[in-house]
Amino acid sequence: MVRFLLKRLLLAVSVLLAVSIVSFLMFFALPRDPVTGMCPKNCNAERLERVRTELGLNDPKPTQYVNYMKGIFVGRDLGSAQGGKCEAPCLGYSYVNSESVTDTFARVLPVTLNIVLPAAVLWLALGVGLGMISALRRGSLLDRISIGLTLTFASLQLYFVGAVLLLVFVYSLKILPTPRYVPFLENPIEWARGLVLAWVTLALLFSAIYARLSRAQMLETLSEDFVRTARAKGVAKRKVYGRHALRAAITPIVTIAGLDVGAALGGTVITETTFGIQGLGRTAVEAVRQGDLPTIMATVLVSALFVVAANIVVDLLYAFIDPRVRLG
Repeated sequence: MVRFLLKRLLLAVSVLLAVSIVSFLMFFALPRDPVTGMCPKNCNAERLERVRTELGLNDPKPTQYVNYMKGIFVGRDLGSAQGGKCEAPCLGYSYVNSESVTDTFARVLPVTLNIVLPAAVLWLALGVGLGMISALRRGSLLDRISIGLTLTFASLQLYFVGAVLLLVFVYSLKILPTPRYVPFLENPIEWARGLVLAWVTLALLFSAIYARLSRAQMLETLSEDFVRTARAKGVAKRKVYGRHALRAAITPIVTIAGLDVGAALGGTVITETTFGIQGLGRTAVEAVRQGDLPTIMATVLVSALFVVAANIVVDLLYAFIDPRVRLG
């Protein structure tokens, strides 16, 4: 287990290093001068040059990259124009917002986490549960209704479902407030009321996919030899379905779930835009529109980190879910 974990961590570090190099090269490949986005319109050439010097933009590109990566781990000095010392993890300075990118992420990242993680619990519980029940009741009325519902929700778009829920529950019935983020520790009830529509929207769409996937996997697993052998030995149905069939069928579902959650943590752009919530995804879109290059680069790195971490967690879960998997 330790050897496997070390190999995965080394692979993760190499992937993140490659992503950082590519994103850094893209940062400097753009023709726009990042300093001009920070200075006002009346900023003269002398001030522009002073800011470039303080930010190290006149240094050779390899030196700038090393300083950027070093700042993530030990911090760096951004100069007096940018507030001086940037404590680790320093992800650069936003020329548009006039603040450290780390401060921006500290404000918006909890919002995305509070949207994605509860929604993931909902869509996994609803989707996998419905799919498993449909597989065990194959051909029944419940199975046909389940197939119809999953096909319907899988065909819908997030911005459409979100707009319908907003129209019904916020503007027509007025039983929910306008979606917003309230920290959980500040007011748990308002936290849930402000984000429940985003959770339900994501859960409805993702659960449709997981219901179909889990149904197909469960049907395939129930036809395997080891399941038929367990039945022939007189093992109780609950053990056959729960201990043997479910554990084997859920392995590919965990893989897809890890990728989906990791990608969603990188920024739920459409969700945040639909409900008017300022999270990581909406911040990234605004950074692209405004040419805020440090924020764009930091978003790419953080998104890659989420995907890589999710893959490591999924690989480790295999050992506990499926005994056929051997880690080495």
